[in-house]
Amino acid sequence: MTTDNTTHFGYKQVATDDKVRMVRGVFDSVASNYDIMNDFMSFGIHRIWKRVAIQLANVRNGDKILDLAGGTGDLTKLFEKRVGKEGSIVLADINSEMLRTGRDRLIDLGLVGNINYAQVNAECLPFEDNSFDCVCIAFGLRNVTDKDAALRSMHRVLKPGGRVIVLEFSHPTDKITEKVYDFYSFKLMPKIGKYVAKDEESYRYLAESIRMHPKQDDLKQMMENAGLERCEYFNMSQGIVAVHRGYKL
Repeated sequence: MTTDNTTHFGYKQVATDDKVRMVRGVFDSVASNYDIMNDFMSFGIHRIWKRVAIQLANVRNGDKILDLAGGTGDLTKLFEKRVGKEGSIVLADINSEMLRTGRDRLIDLGLVGNINYAQVNAECLPFEDNSFDCVCIAFGLRNVTDKDAALRSMHRVLKPGGRVIVLEFSHPTDKITEKVYDFYSFKLMPKIGKYVAKDEESYRYLAESIRMHPKQDDLKQMMENAGLERCEYFNMSQGIVAVHRGYKL
């Protein structure tokens, strides 16, 4: 349960003003190993989830994209192929270490010229109204303190006809998958973090933050409340991950 002055940080109750700092600390800690850990913990399946999200975004040559909580740039790299040199992408993240890691990685790949970088808070995006054809946030919304404010901000910066894509860990759709996933998340994931990334507590928080994230239908309703229309979601891996999509009409 949260109040006006507190919110959840994983399973802990913390002061609302402290959560941004605490989340930043987690991602400062994991930034250098983030891509390796994603591959290790998802057995590489996160790459398929991201490609599905890109397909559902339905971006075209010349589109302007906001890759919010874009971290190490996985989705920006995929978007860049679709928008071409006529389009542009803003890779945005609240965490400077993640943003630096993503920028360096994309520059090393030779992806320059149509990619810009911004350190931003998703709850109050510093962009003009009607700026982007697509706003995508992948595995980041669960870390936002005020998710409703973030969704309203995403809606505001979308052009009419634009869409929001939310790719996020969600809630399994059957009991067997739920039990296996719980065991993996709470027993194995922190231990993998301990021995591979030397950071057990950060990965314990990540597991807890997934469980505190709204269920699929609840997030769909939140998107509608933020002004998005034709909202829908697509479960993957028995609901372990879901892609939500909504439009500004």
